[in-house]
Amino acid sequence: MSAHAEASGHEHHGPPAANRSSRLDPATLGMFLFIASEAMLFGAFFTAYFFVRVVNPLAPAEWPPPPYEFPVFVAAVNTAILVTSSFTIHWATQSIKRNDRNGLRAGLVCTILLGTAFLLTQLVEYAHVGFNTSDGALASVFFGLTGVHGAHVAVGLSLLTISAVRSFKGHFSAEHHHGVEI
Repeated sequence: MSAHAEASGHEHHGPPAANRSSRLDPATLGMFLFIASEAMLFGAFFTAYFFVRVVNPLAPAEWPPPPYEFPVFVAAVNTAILVTSSFTIHWATQSIKRNDRNGLRAGLVCTILLGTAFLLTQLVEYAHVGFNTSDGALASVFFGLTGVHGAHVAVGLSLLTISAVRSFKGHFSAEHHHGVEI
């Protein structure tokens, strides 16, 4: 037994308490670090796109080069869906902060429906885009970037579904809503 344990009269089990050198809650700090890593991941994809599009000495003047054709309308629809889902998740978060459990539930369900619509629209886009991952660097970057984004939405939908189930079980309140906020 250590000298400290003998002096205090009891033995400590488990790891020592974490050092809190930040003013941020560890979960919030973890989420900020996760978002920073995601920015780096997507930044790498956008850098690859930049090199394929701008730096490449063989890049054609017409963009995208034939036979590629980006589905601009579908991308606009998916952008509108994502922007709208930002408002519905904000509605859910603000609702639980006011102890409005019905607003929380409605906001989460709407956000889940919008995320599902996004993924289904992305699948339709993939089916009609007219090229595949093996059709050159542009196609690889397109599918890589949109595929990683779709995967993020799918993971987010899983987490939102868990939060929605918990909200219907009454697990969140104005005092305890950190799981929704993160």
